[in-house]
This record gives sequence, structure tokens and C-alpha cells, in this order.
Amino acid sequence: MSKDHNVQSQQISDELSPRTLVARETVYEGRIWNVLHDSVELSDEGAVIERDYIEHPGAVTVLVIDESERVLMVNQYRHPVGMRLWELPAGLLDIAGEPPLDAAKRELWEEADRTAQQWSILTDVFLSPGSSSEAVRIYLARGVELVPEDQRHTRTDEEAEMITEWVPLDEAIAQVLAGKIHNPTAVIGLLAANAARATGYATLRDAEEPFDVHPGLRNQ
Repeated sequence: MSKDHNVQSQQISDELSPRTLVARETVYEGRIWNVLHDSVELSDEGAVIERDYIEHPGAVTVLVIDESERVLMVNQYRHPVGMRLWELPAGLLDIAGEPPLDAAKRELWEEADRTAQQWSILTDVFLSPGSSSEAVRIYLARGVELVPEDQRHTRTDEEAEMITEWVPLDEAIAQVLAGKIHNPTAVIGLLAANAARATGYATLRDAEEPFDVHPGLRNQ
């Protein structure tokens, strides 16, 4: 039977926990991500476990909020679930050497035709840590400006059908709780923005802080 630990005297925090990698095999090579098979020794005396998981490049998401506390949301088709979803501008960390903040700025330009003057970190998340290494950094962006039409990115495929809309933050949160918004980083970002709003966004981290919880960006 598990025992409760007394955490009243300290703040809880996830932590690195290195284990011995006995063997690794790439069992599937995909266009964007691979599937790995690892053999891992849990401890010097422990058994070796076998795990298959997705090796993911990670991603960034941008929650844009204006002076009227409206959030910029994008709507696009997602084939695996067969639905159009309301989301936040986002994209993969798939350009070698590109800092996460630069990737976020690029995605905001590509997907929403906008730039922003103020950037902070809302939170960092693993979307499915039992089956994927995907780490996502969610930024808060303020002071947004529309990009001139002749400088906008040309969107293709599903992104060509994208639409954008300003949604009051309180309305978006109500839709999350009503089960009407399903994208995980949109749900997390909206709830995190609501919590940060209560402190006037004063407790948010600097946008330049290293994204070292990301498995592929540690010790860089």
C-alpha cells in the first residue's frame, strides 16, 4: 500500500530520474516522428522493462491575448479525429537549431499573420508521457500587430482552411468546461492564462528561459 508523503513544507516539482538504457531500436521511421523500442534498467537490482514510444521533436504553442482580454484562436481540420478544432497557434520544433521562442514567433506569423511585442512562458507540458516524448512550451504573447498583407505566409494543405477569431477569455474557458474545446494545449493554455491573469501575469517566467525539460534540449 502506498503512503502519503508530507509535502506541506515544500513545493512539489517533477524531477529528472536517469535510468540505465540497456538497448534501443527504431521500430518505425515516420515522416515527422519515429517509434522507439527501449530496454531500460529501473535500478541496479531491478528488472529490465521494455517500452515502445513515440520519439517526438516537441512543439510550441502561443496564447495571444489583447487589451480586452480576448484570445486569438485558430480553427482547422484534424484528420485523426475527423473534426475541425478550435486551437491556439502552434507548431513543431522541427527546424534544427531554432530556439523555441523563435519557433513560437514563426508559428504566430505563419498561422495567424501576427507578431507580438511581449512574450512570457505560461507553462511547459508533456502531452502523453506514457507513450510519447513530446514536450510543449506554451507562451503568452501580448502587444500583437497584424502583418502587412504582402509579408504574410502562404498556408497550404489543412492550414489553407484555417480561420482565426478573437474570443473573450472567459467565454473560451466556459467552452473548455462545457466540453466544446478539445485540443489539449488550447485547454491547458486557456486555464493557465486564467490563473496567470489573477496575478496580473506577474509570476510568469521569462520567455528566454531554456526549455530544458524537453528531452531533446537538455544540457544545451
